[in-house]
Amino acid sequence: MFLEALGSAVLGLALAWVAAVRLPHRLPPRALVLPTGIAGALFGAFLTATALGSGNALVILVGALVFAAASVSLLLRPTKRLHSSSAPA
Repeated sequence: MFLEALGSAVLGLALAWVAAVRLPHRLPPRALVLPTGIAGALFGAFLTATALGSGNALVILVGALVFAAASVSLLLRPTKRLHSSSAPA
């Protein structure tokens, strides 16, 4: 169980770091993104382990990765697009 939690935290940190490096213009500062990835991964691992039992380490890590990605995606800001003027209806 400890190794699953540690692996989940490392996966969440790695995912958040990659997102912060690749999308710095759409994410808040790294001081917020990195802990969000870790917390999302730990929550995902806990939820997956509770639902499926602690015998499925690979499935728990996949669940942690999915929750980390979902948590970090909630921090994304919309891109700044030029709005085309449309005729009012």
